[in-house]
Amino acid sequence: MSRQTTEEGGDSHGPPTEGAGGPLDGLRRGVRQVLGVVGLGGFEYRPLQPSVDGPLSEFSVPPGHEEVERYWVDAPYTYVVVTHDDEASEHRYNVVEPDLDPFEQTLLERIRDDIREPLLYRDGTDDLGEVALRDELESLLNEYGVDVDAAAFHALLYYLVRDFLGYDRVTPLMNDPHIEDISCDGYDLPIFVYHSGYTDIETNVTFGPKQLDNYVVRLAQRSGRHVSVGDPVVGTTLPNGSRAELALGEEVTPRGSAFTLRMYADEPFTPIDLIDYGTFSVEQMAYLWLCIENNRSLVFAGGTASGKTTSMNAVSMFIPPRSKVLTIEDTRELTLYHDNWLSSITRTRLHEGADIDMYDLLRSALRHRPEFIIVGEVRGEEAVTLFQAMNTGHTTFSTMHADSVETVINRLENEPINVPRAMVQSLDLLCVQTLTRFDGERVRRSKGIGEIGGIDQRTGELDYANAFAWDAETDTFDRYDSTLLDEIRDDRGWTQTQLRRELRNRERFLHFLADRGVNDYRTFTALVNEYYVHPDRVMQRVEDAREVSAD
Repeated sequence: MSRQTTEEGGDSHGPPTEGAGGPLDGLRRGVRQVLGVVGLGGFEYRPLQPSVDGPLSEFSVPPGHEEVERYWVDAPYTYVVVTHDDEASEHRYNVVEPDLDPFEQTLLERIRDDIREPLLYRDGTDDLGEVALRDELESLLNEYGVDVDAAAFHALLYYLVRDFLGYDRVTPLMNDPHIEDISCDGYDLPIFVYHSGYTDIETNVTFGPKQLDNYVVRLAQRSGRHVSVGDPVVGTTLPNGSRAELALGEEVTPRGSAFTLRMYADEPFTPIDLIDYGTFSVEQMAYLWLCIENNRSLVFAGGTASGKTTSMNAVSMFIPPRSKVLTIEDTRELTLYHDNWLSSITRTRLHEGADIDMYDLLRSALRHRPEFIIVGEVRGEEAVTLFQAMNTGHTTFSTMHADSVETVINRLENEPINVPRAMVQSLDLLCVQTLTRFDGERVRRSKGIGEIGGIDQRTGELDYANAFAWDAETDTFDRYDSTLLDEIRDDRGWTQTQLRRELRNRERFLHFLADRGVNDYRTFTALVNEYYVHPDRVMQRVEDAREVSAD
């Protein structure tokens, strides 16, 4: 069946209809009516050749819009066209997927139904993947007596892979590396995304009521959770690592079922990435590296989407090799390339058994004797246990929602966290981040790094001082004297000259990696680990490379 033949015959004959002989006979009759022939089965798969088969889709710019850019998200099947509506003064994000004519739409619906059973009963040794779907599609087309051209076959295969292995019509959005957040607010409403180039932008993707209800249920099931009318709100992590917040029905979300997906990179950001993006300076990263190496505890604070968890994950790559690390999270977001790492996730009771919350996990964690404890976010009673761990010599990292050092301290000391002031002073560092605008673009910046001191005997307040602060006017980072570095110097028995040399070596090392674009987290971690073992040898190689570059 060629796409041209189908389009010419589709209007006069209409889509295939079911007859008395059953669904398959009805499909065959419809096929024969459209094609005007009998028994064209015998299709054999071959790879798509765009130069021969032509494009799988076409896109027309909507009236009143102007095309801004287009790019592939899954070549050669799916691309995105960003348009701009001058009258409304807004951008629109258009997903373009393979075209299907009316006959192919009907054929796809039948294939979806008929392909489920053979996939369920495939040999258990076979993984359900694109090859399995391709084989079943080829088999069904031959069983139907339908001979399609390569373009039509690959268009049908695309939708089967998208719906059975991907995330339905949201798949192209999830494949776009520029998208950080996907929001569906209800029935028949356009999905919005947060795009790194256009910030919040409306898409051409929507779900009808039944489709959206089913989709929310499927997302919960794929993550091993349950959502229902009786328990309509679920927060979970999808198999691809995305964080999902789901709501089913109209009781909690009056405009219908809703979901928000927080996308995370396939590979975690490294300190080099954060330097490249201007979130931190090399000097700040060298400072944090030295503090982490010397077991100082820290909290990353900031507003929503300010990059708290991303930064905490990145600086965790400075943890010395072989140190025992234990992470505790509600939903899995942290990825450490560390040999001695134990990851733990909270559990919400489904049918039987008890809930396991962060407080339970943290108490259990202390029995594992970890050297570093990383907690996704502190919100309640687990914070007291976390600060108790700090007081007993454990190094801890965590995140909080707060926009300043003062706000963090205030939140820690008051309801519902209630950490005594005497325990708060065991925290060493507070890194405050912000999502803001600079030169017309949204950027993430380390707003300030504060060092927590002792309690002022005169006022009873907790002392703190800035080690670094961001100058918003010049987009640079100001550096101040550091009491914490002085403590590290005394603990290590270094002279001031030795301390400066240690900082300078780390700065040169990070500059070297940044100049060469070393941002793969495996490579970065391996090089940091090598620095710990042979610092002089590593620095000699850095200096040799710098001299070669200078020549």
